[in-house]
Amino acid sequence: MELIKPDFGLFFWQVIVLLILIFLMSKYAWRPILGSIRKREESINDALASAEKAKLEMANLKADNEKMLQEARAERDEMLREAQQMKKNIIAEATEDATVKSNDILNKAQEVIQAEKKAAIKEIKAQVAELSINIAEKVVKKELNSDKAQMELVNKMLDDVKAN
Repeated sequence: MELIKPDFGLFFWQVIVLLILIFLMSKYAWRPILGSIRKREESINDALASAEKAKLEMANLKADNEKMLQEARAERDEMLREAQQMKKNIIAEATEDATVKSNDILNKAQEVIQAEKKAAIKEIKAQVAELSINIAEKVVKKELNSDKAQMELVNKMLDDVKAN
C-alpha cells in the first residue's frame, strides 16, 4: 500500500475556503438561524408559561366549581329542610283547621239535637197534657154523672185547697 503524502497547498486552500465559509455563515446565516432559534425558544417558554398559567387557572376553576357545588348542595339541603318544615306546618294547620271545623260541626249538631230534643219534649208534654185533660174529662164525666158525686168532688177539692 501506498501512503499518500499530504499536500500543503490543498490543505491551505481548504483552510481558506473553510474560513471564508465560516465568515459568510456567521455574517449571513448564523444570525438568522440563532434569531429563529431564540424566537423558537421564546415561543416554547411562552407556551410553557401559558400552559402553567392555564394549569393554575384550571386548578382555580376546579376549586371554584367545587366551592359552588358545595354551596349548591348546602342550598339544596336548606331548601329541602324548609320544604319539610313547610310540609309539617301545612299538615299541622290542616289538622288544626280540621279539628276546629269538626268541633264546630259537633257543637252545632249537639245544639241542633238539643233544640230538637227540647221541641220533642215540649210536643210530648203538650200531647201528654192534652191526653191527660181528655182522660180527666172522660173520668170526671163518668164519675160526676150524679149530683151527689159532683158535690163530694167539690168538697174534697175545697178541703185540699184549705189544707194547702
